[in-house]
Amino acid sequence: MVSPDTTPIQGRRRHAYRLLWRWHFYAGLCCLLPVLWLASTGLIYLFRPQIEPMLERAYAHVTDAPPQPVSAQVRAALAAVPGTVLNAYELPTSPHAAARVLVGKGSQVVRVYVDPASLRVLHVVNEKDRFMRVIFYLHGELKLGSAGSMVVELAASWTIVLLLTGLYLWWPRGGGMAGVLYPRLSRGARVMWRDLHAVTGVWISLFALFLLVSGLPWAKSWGGLLREVRQQYAHATAMPDWTIGSADERARNRQANTPVDEHANMPGMAGMSMPVSAMDLTVLDRALPSVQAQHLAAPVLMAPPSMKNPQWTARSDADDRSRRADLILDPGSGKVVRRTDFSQRPLLDRLIGYGVAVHEGALFPPLNQIVSALTALGLITMVVSACNLWWRRRPKGVLGAPAPRENARYPVAMVIALIVLGIVLPLLGASMLIVLLLERLWLRRWQGARRVLGL
Repeated sequence: MVSPDTTPIQGRRRHAYRLLWRWHFYAGLCCLLPVLWLASTGLIYLFRPQIEPMLERAYAHVTDAPPQPVSAQVRAALAAVPGTVLNAYELPTSPHAAARVLVGKGSQVVRVYVDPASLRVLHVVNEKDRFMRVIFYLHGELKLGSAGSMVVELAASWTIVLLLTGLYLWWPRGGGMAGVLYPRLSRGARVMWRDLHAVTGVWISLFALFLLVSGLPWAKSWGGLLREVRQQYAHATAMPDWTIGSADERARNRQANTPVDEHANMPGMAGMSMPVSAMDLTVLDRALPSVQAQHLAAPVLMAPPSMKNPQWTARSDADDRSRRADLILDPGSGKVVRRTDFSQRPLLDRLIGYGVAVHEGALFPPLNQIVSALTALGLITMVVSACNLWWRRRPKGVLGAPAPRENARYPVAMVIALIVLGIVLPLLGASMLIVLLLERLWLRRWQGARRVLGL
């Protein structure tokens, strides 16, 4: 009579468990540092709405006198940075605050702070040098441009594998909730660290998966493919409200607030507005009351015509994208010609907008910020506990991967799941093929690598 533990089904389950454990182990080796990096920088960026006003408090109240016309404020900003053109004028949230004018030259975007009453220039800073922009670059692209964006996308894709395999490995199988829903802190250091790793993962994995997936539309590879799907599915004529590629492209498009082609990487994209000598800046004075009457969510940017958009525009650039709206302005009267609200955008754009807002902690603050911060802290806890567990268990001279089973086969469901993941996340699929080829063609034939890697 066959024991229940030795049935073919039980044997396949043990093989699947062992194989997934190995995947989890090696994915962890590749992802621990990127996860620590993304969680730490993301944790800082989550609180941008609180940090930026604190850093710019010197410009929150600069005058009590009546402001000069907006066109005069813009001219003062342009004169402070010779050779630039107007990108956008940000409507002040208070009549006492400094005016913020974005000017551009080539690929450079500069933020100029102007006293609206005296027209004195208070501060000039390169947009990419502002503290939260630096964190933005570090989080989204490691300050390596589009190549860094792809590295982050690859790390995020493997982290998805790490979380999914971790959920399978630690899912309760009749052993109670201890070590699954709550840690056992009184059973020694090894059990405590193991439980901290597992329990934290169980509690935060679903939201961490959401944060990872919602961040993919920004990535160079996955975001580009999603953009193509959007064009085919939505048949949309409006430019998407989310951008892809390097942070330079995203920053230029977002701050200039003009619907330029996000695939383009042309010199001068940031300054594609017409020269100031050919621009009637008094349109800003005429349009300001009409824009203010629309009660758009701050920050609100008014932008001049560009190579891609021949009309004056205004737009809410609110972190909560569900509150955003775009305005087309009549240059003669300054009146609003057309308004496009978030609810009028294609369904795919709205879904992505909600996901991006949650990713940035902006959809339902401060609760969204708190939940996301706890998720980031949970990921950091998992990284620290994983390193501690590996350090305690590591055999001498090898990495300590779970030993493979002889003649073990991947279960059909697992193969299908990996294929689906590889299709949905093409960069992950390509990397899995490369890893498989390296293992089969090189690493297994190199005796030192076989021993260290546990092959």
